[in-house]
Amino acid sequence: MIRVTILAAALLVSAGTAFAEEPIVGNWKTVAGDTAAITPCSDSFCVTLKTGKYAGKRIGKLQGKGDSYTGELTDPSEDKTYSGSGTVSGNSIRMKGCVLKVFCKSQTWTRL
Repeated sequence: MIRVTILAAALLVSAGTAFAEEPIVGNWKTVAGDTAAITPCSDSFCVTLKTGKYAGKRIGKLQGKGDSYTGELTDPSEDKTYSGSGTVSGNSIRMKGCVLKVFCKSQTWTRL
């Protein structure tokens, strides 16, 4: 019984560590100067504003690993959701939202 408990705890710790090692996880400074936190949530990564006018609002959910992620991003000022992506490069991430994969806007955020 103790072995099963230890094994289960080890698996949970290693799963949590795998998400924590993802380069997308952390706090990011947006173009507007707000702080966005990207954290593991279920099998994805949730993007939540921590500061600014829309603090507390979840503005995205992305899936992926390494330096490339896809999912949905929400423009909090218009409350509209778009297909989106995030590409991590060093201490910056390029967030891109598109309508019909034709009309796109992007921003580059920096790691805090």
